[in-house]
Amino acid sequence: MTDALLWLSFGGPEGPAEVRPFLENVTRGRGVPPERLDEVEQHYQHFGGVSPINRLNREAMDAVRAELAAAGIDLPVYFGNRNWHPMVEDTLATMAADGVTTALVFPTSAYGGYSACRQYDEDIARARAAFGAGAPDLVKLRHFFDHPLFVTAFADAVRAAAEGLPGDYRLVFTAHSVPESADRAAGPPEEGGRRYSRQVTEAARLVAAEVGRPDHDVVWQSRSGPPQIPWLAPDIVDHIEALHAEGVPGVLVCPVGFVSDHLEVVWDLDTEAKERADELGMAFARAATPNGDPRFAALVVELVQEHLAGAAVRKLSDFPKAGCTLNGAPCAVACCEPARRR
Repeated sequence: MTDALLWLSFGGPEGPAEVRPFLENVTRGRGVPPERLDEVEQHYQHFGGVSPINRLNREAMDAVRAELAAAGIDLPVYFGNRNWHPMVEDTLATMAADGVTTALVFPTSAYGGYSACRQYDEDIARARAAFGAGAPDLVKLRHFFDHPLFVTAFADAVRAAAEGLPGDYRLVFTAHSVPESADRAAGPPEEGGRRYSRQVTEAARLVAAEVGRPDHDVVWQSRSGPPQIPWLAPDIVDHIEALHAEGVPGVLVCPVGFVSDHLEVVWDLDTEAKERADELGMAFARAATPNGDPRFAALVVELVQEHLAGAAVRKLSDFPKAGCTLNGAPCAVACCEPARRR
């Protein structure tokens, strides 16, 4: 029997005084230079020290509650974060006090890889260890990058963003960059590793095919690690400059790696990338993320129904169904391990 749904996300500050402690939580043990923290702190302060991520998560959770009710599913929805309040450890304690013994977990990432998947397993294991004996069982839901509702929501967002752009614009998909070593370790060796970048590339292909734009690019954004460690490239701003050099008149950026318009979308794309495109005289548009699309809530409920009612798994790629775990156990030994610091 399943008693609840835990919405598990990254977290973000909701006031100026919270920014630095939040960033220190995010980067602890990763060797990120202090000057990089200073830079990112200013990004948050540009928006009043508030990340939109918690608000967007709460709005999405309200939509999921309504969708669950419409489907006749009586399942309370709880909210917990990895890096800022409400912290998942505190949320799990509340759930246990409410009598929850088994819950499904929806992580707000569509993909595999360490930070996109396995780190959520670690969050679950850490929260259960902090609670101790008798902690609720937690079943993490699967990857959904190739779910038809995810793909069509992005496709419609691309179509809407394309209005007013020159017809020969370039469609460019972005996702959060990660260290090359972490991407190589993402996925069992028999699958060839690189689960994260391959899934991002597949999601981009599916969306591009849906909108009739088979020619497209996949690039990366939001790098934060030490400069001596190779990360996935090219960066979105560098790519815009390269497109300009080729004579491309406009660019439509689709942040397919993200489910909501949180700070790394509104700063890295709506601010930095757009400003560079404007400086170069290029037309620029950015597709919306699916967080506010009703299909996103329907997608979450479909994933829930796969467990509650044995509903059919809907997916558009040939990638193996993956990401579903129990109590923080990773999918496979040595799968999606964190990058080693040099």
